[in-house]
Amino acid sequence: MNIEEVNSIVEHQLDAWPEAKRNFDALSQIGRKRLALGDFPAFAQHNPARIKSTGAKIDKESIRNRACFLCKSNRPAEQLSREWIPGWEFLVNPYPILPIHFTIVDKEHRPQDGIPLDMAVMAEQAPDLAIFYNGAKAGASAPDHRHCQAVLKSELPLLHLAEEYHSLDNAPIVSSDSFGIDLPFAFLSAIVTPDKNGMLTLHTMTRIRGIDSTTGLPDPDLVNAFFWIDSKGYLRIVVIPRRAHRPKRFYANDDTHMTVSPGALDMAGLLILPIQEDYDRMSEKTAREIYEEVAFKNNLPSEILPES
Repeated sequence: MNIEEVNSIVEHQLDAWPEAKRNFDALSQIGRKRLALGDFPAFAQHNPARIKSTGAKIDKESIRNRACFLCKSNRPAEQLSREWIPGWEFLVNPYPILPIHFTIVDKEHRPQDGIPLDMAVMAEQAPDLAIFYNGAKAGASAPDHRHCQAVLKSELPLLHLAEEYHSLDNAPIVSSDSFGIDLPFAFLSAIVTPDKNGMLTLHTMTRIRGIDSTTGLPDPDLVNAFFWIDSKGYLRIVVIPRRAHRPKRFYANDDTHMTVSPGALDMAGLLILPIQEDYDRMSEKTAREIYEEVAFKNNLPSEILPES
């Protein structure tokens, strides 16, 4: 799937779905401001249409009491789908963060249960896109239905940073701690070579876990992951182990409250804020606090690695 096909899919969908077109057109009016977070080139983005995802109730009772909006039988009639990779449906996201934004949905209703290996195939089949995954406790607004998403890889600061500081001369899997730069959180970066060692790298990266800050236990639902093809044709993976789904500010009942719920794109350098006041108040200090509460500042614990 080349960039012309990608654009054609979006255009065809917007012609058929006025609501989605309004949300895509609204992207030209959103606010965005630079956040100087050391060597991490992040942005705050005011995006009112994302309130449904940012504020989504994902407790078990709320999920039981609502129809799954990713199941085909419950999706709007205007939402077109395309079977792309076997077992997955390719949909335009009607509440976009970026001008190219897709949701890739498992055809069967099953929960987010770990980083799908199929993301490697998706990245290879669409080299202009970054395929990303929100764990069930790391930004997924539909943790009951397995899915991932895709945007243009050129839009994500974190991916550029990983390519700049992780070269083929390094080990296939490295921690961002080894980059020697100022980052608001730590992550693992991988380069997958087309050989037996590459397959081991792929297997290891899809089994990374976060560590629940409440229980102290490893949890595969506390991760964000990105798969993409770099400029040299290698499959790249970044996995961010998480400590929490949402920062303390999300739950606060005082003037520190912010409707912010970091998912993969937030962690990639686009901190999404659906409320204007929150966007206006967002500062570098606050952004660092948010990132450090939901992820690890540095020194990733050994427990994030899969058991051998």
